[in-house]
Amino acid sequence: MLEHLGTALGTESQRAEALTQLYRSRAVAEPEANEALHEDRQLYSCAGGGTREGLRAMHPACAGSGRPRENPPVRVLGIDVGGTFTDAVLVEDGQVLTAKVPTARNQESSVLAAAEAVGLEGVERFTHGTTIATNALLERRGVRTAFVTSAGFEHLLHLRRQTRAHLYRPCAEHPPPLVPLERCVGAVGRMGPEGELVPLELDSLGELDAEAIAVCLLFSFRYPEHESALTAELRRRYPAARVVASHEVAPEFREYERASTTVIDAYLGPVLGGYLRALSNACRDAELVEPLVMRSSGGVATLEEAARHAALALLSGPAAGVVGAAQIAKLSGFGNALAFDMGGTSTDVCAIVDGEARREHQREVGGFPVRLPTVAVHTVGAGGGSIVWRDVGGALRVGPESAGADPGPACYGKGGDRATVTDANLVLERLPRRLAGGIELDAGAAVRALAELDPAAVIDVVNAEMVRALRVVSVEQGLDPRDFALVAFGGAGPLHACALAEELGMTTVLVPAAAGVLSALGLVAADERRDSVRSYVVRLDDAGELPAEGEADLRYAGQSFELTVALGPDLAERFHGAHAERYGYADHDRPIELVAVRTVEVRLAPKISIAGPRFTASGPEMLELEGATAWVPEAWAGETDVHGTLVLRRDA
Repeated sequence: MLEHLGTALGTESQRAEALTQLYRSRAVAEPEANEALHEDRQLYSCAGGGTREGLRAMHPACAGSGRPRENPPVRVLGIDVGGTFTDAVLVEDGQVLTAKVPTARNQESSVLAAAEAVGLEGVERFTHGTTIATNALLERRGVRTAFVTSAGFEHLLHLRRQTRAHLYRPCAEHPPPLVPLERCVGAVGRMGPEGELVPLELDSLGELDAEAIAVCLLFSFRYPEHESALTAELRRRYPAARVVASHEVAPEFREYERASTTVIDAYLGPVLGGYLRALSNACRDAELVEPLVMRSSGGVATLEEAARHAALALLSGPAAGVVGAAQIAKLSGFGNALAFDMGGTSTDVCAIVDGEARREHQREVGGFPVRLPTVAVHTVGAGGGSIVWRDVGGALRVGPESAGADPGPACYGKGGDRATVTDANLVLERLPRRLAGGIELDAGAAVRALAELDPAAVIDVVNAEMVRALRVVSVEQGLDPRDFALVAFGGAGPLHACALAEELGMTTVLVPAAAGVLSALGLVAADERRDSVRSYVVRLDDAGELPAEGEADLRYAGQSFELTVALGPDLAERFHGAHAERYGYADHDRPIELVAVRTVEVRLAPKISIAGPRFTASGPEMLELEGATAWVPEAWAGETDVHGTLVLRRDA
């Protein structure tokens, strides 16, 4: 059963009638059937009793084996905090309850409000996605940070890679480093590729005035002894400061990227840690189990782990939606899909290939490289609340500034008077008069805010921005979007999906039954995941025995960049094949260099079988969904599958 507790259901649409009939009769999320079990209650595929403690204590022989294990009913909660709404999904014994509440300035209060809306009593597993760290970095709201490195390399953060900020704009500037030069200091001592060159002198370090300290010494990814000793001394001298060592966060070569990641972790640590402590206290007061936190890599970690290294949760929020989209696509029979999550503030897109979200080992956030495993999400500042404006040349623009939840779009009636994408959709009659969360829309206010602006032109402009984002994760990665389905979710995603699919030549759009809260559902379905990396930078023949599972970063000797290949038999031959596929040639006579080995420990989350209301659609038509609205344009039609996903296709 899927029951939305944050808004009244309408009665005028076919969707509402189906949901009313569904109440107390059929589950939207049911335990997966397994003929080997005597009972049909199996929410966890391999976990110790279904609780978070059981996950921690799971026997290694069970981990990753995929063997089903009988478990008692559990209550699993997922809460995703967005810029406009906070979404909650509660799964209990095959039933799903959902809720949407407006996001407050103190996010922990929104989390508790959403939990109370679905029922927080007896929750055994609580997973949480947040954008606290992302927003703090983009808005540069971190703490006063110092950077300690090897003497002579104090300018590392400022020299970067000496590449342009923009290839075709020579005057474009990089964002200023998070640590000014006066707080970048060097310590005497040097490690080289073969070990110690100059002994470490702890007394060479002067006084530091900072709330956080990032330590990144040369070759610490291979020889961390100097860095460990220096970090211990700094923690002794400055017990109130947050001290982060690069080998603890990103033990990989390429010192600038490692330094940047370490600085970001230190810079954001007190901000995210403060929020997580406040959330932990709020949960304890409400007698709600301590949450697991979504990692950027698409898995979840304990609250303590997330608080210890903020960089691991830098893309916590967007990753959850991709996890949910991958599950929806797989259930509907599509191994290849593009996840399209359009919320109130931004749009997140990601490619899903062969049922798995694409991941990357490095990305830029706010202009700074982050050398950590992340789901390959691309974000643009285009959402339902994005403000419409004209530039100095008179051209119509949308975003990245957003009206947020307060005051929100003009049609929310909370005092906002600037036109947004939501206002344009309302004037075009693509939205109902009441949104999830009980928000009544004022069409007159939307018309006044738009004034002389053409609402159809506003939609065209924001669609063009989102098409560019989808091309980044498909065409620019060598993927043909015509071979993919588009999974549309978020409060505004299904409104724009068909138009975007047409532009990209895609023929199928998938709209989940719980489209408006799919990120929260992805949190429920997310596995515990811990990624590890070990740097080698040696000839492959000299690397010794490698793990049986995982990935290897390989390159030909002398190359600057590497390709990632799955570990296993015939590794060298498979690298040659991958190189030929990517670059058009392979050099079998050239030595191969092993740069790094990446492994992951996964502990399985609840497995959910999803169902939902059954209905058909034929454009032009507006459909009200759980926490979202779908617009089916002319020439598009479809019906829901057995999992409650609306499968839309364009007429030939």
